[in-house]
Amino acid sequence: MAEDVLAAVRDLAPTFRERAAEAESRRRVPDTSIKELEDTGFFQLLQPTAFGGRAADPTVFYRAVKEIAKACGSTGWVASVVGIHPWHVGLYDPRAQQEVWGEDDKTRIASSYAPTGEATPVDGGFRLSGRWHFSSGCDHASWVLLGCLVAGADGNPVDMRTFLIPDTEYRVDDVWDTVGLRGTGSNDIVVEDVFVPEHRALSFGPVTALDVPGHELNQEPLYRLPYAGVFTTTISTPIVGIAEGAYEAYVEATTRRIRVSYGQKVADDPFAQVRIARAGSDIDAAWLQLTRNMEELYAHAERGEELPTELRARTRRDQVLATERAVAAVDLLMENAGGNAMRTGPNPVQRAWRDVHTGRGHAANDPERALTLYGQAALDLDIKDTML
Repeated sequence: MAEDVLAAVRDLAPTFRERAAEAESRRRVPDTSIKELEDTGFFQLLQPTAFGGRAADPTVFYRAVKEIAKACGSTGWVASVVGIHPWHVGLYDPRAQQEVWGEDDKTRIASSYAPTGEATPVDGGFRLSGRWHFSSGCDHASWVLLGCLVAGADGNPVDMRTFLIPDTEYRVDDVWDTVGLRGTGSNDIVVEDVFVPEHRALSFGPVTALDVPGHELNQEPLYRLPYAGVFTTTISTPIVGIAEGAYEAYVEATTRRIRVSYGQKVADDPFAQVRIARAGSDIDAAWLQLTRNMEELYAHAERGEELPTELRARTRRDQVLATERAVAAVDLLMENAGGNAMRTGPNPVQRAWRDVHTGRGHAANDPERALTLYGQAALDLDIKDTML
């Protein structure tokens, strides 16, 4: 059962917490941590049952991600991003799925969705070249999903597709050296004039319309969910988890901390108590909205119903605001964590502060775009945006 995976992940969390500094110093999640997650079945939670996966309720996956991110932000981020890709590959032509999992159902996939490369249509597929940035966890994957605009005969974009290619046809350029989420190994992917067959190039049009080739094989409700809601929640969930971990660490440290300048235990300071209350409420609100929306989307999919536009827009609205609340909560705690929290070293609140601000920069966390979409839906306007 999927709940067994969640229980196993919770058991591993203290180990991930102990390895957080190692992940930062190495700029990648330790191989041992990835192997331990693999052994729990985590990476197969959202993988099609046709290829040994569980096609589980996505809320179980997100709950597991939150537990990992509470312990180590970088490990939670990589687990979330790499863990969502089996769902995306499940939308592809069955021939592509067979190529990825046919010989090894434990195959892991990385991604870089921003369309920074060049795709040229040719007989039977495309020629692909370029450099893609921020491919989190790519050192632990043997396939990659790459976003790219496809140009027409006049050179103007006519389509946006995600290209699926094996590691024999790309290289990883080690360029990741950042202030936060240092352990994610979000390096560049470089492709030089590679042929990608048509069945491994999925257009965003069918994905947005929830009518993809993968439905021929994978008929579970999981694969009837909208890409925008699933993937953006995948980005916000570890940020909320990181904030929750910071909150717990802050509360625990506050029970012991003395503010020398006032000769007072910080735990007795009513202003510190208010910060704890506000931060805790914001984190709870963020998580409750994320899970409520995903539960409602999944319930519609289980019943075979059309997904309401308002719900899809609300999912994006609450996702970006969940990130905002989580970042604000960590800021609130960090402002009152004292000078020692700013020292270099393994301070969990400081690490969380750096991690959430780095995660906030992801394109999925663009509040103006998501909130505009929700406003358009609320006003019953025509919405034309692939991020819904």
